[in-house]
Amino acid sequence: MSGGELDGFHIGFLPPGIGEVGSDFASEWEDVSFATRVWERQVEDGYRVDLRVHVLRGERLTDLGAVRAFLADYHERDGGAWELADFAHPDGPGLIGAAEAFWLVEPGVAVDVLVDPEVVDAGALRSIADGMVRGVR
Repeated sequence: MSGGELDGFHIGFLPPGIGEVGSDFASEWEDVSFATRVWERQVEDGYRVDLRVHVLRGERLTDLGAVRAFLADYHERDGGAWELADFAHPDGPGLIGAAEAFWLVEPGVAVDVLVDPEVVDAGALRSIADGMVRGVR
């Protein structure tokens, strides 16, 4: 199942079991603009996000290290304790963890994919990330 287009990127794979698309929205934080799509599902006490995809655009996203530092600040994570492994995304160098994958497409453009690890396993996270590429496919 495809997730459609988001800010110039095609979301080519969605794993079974995630919720419906809840919303698309645009925002900005620290001079970086976000185009975001969220898949969520209703649970007993409200809604739970299964998958978030962000297309990030900003001059400060100069290389993969800058993207990592920006996301650590944005997600309020300890960058030194954030366990990530290198991965080669079709559009550029990336890092992947248990519930998040991100990569630098070109200076100024990056993509960040976040999942609920109780719903989406690491293999499916990798498939979502690999299936999200620039342009219409």
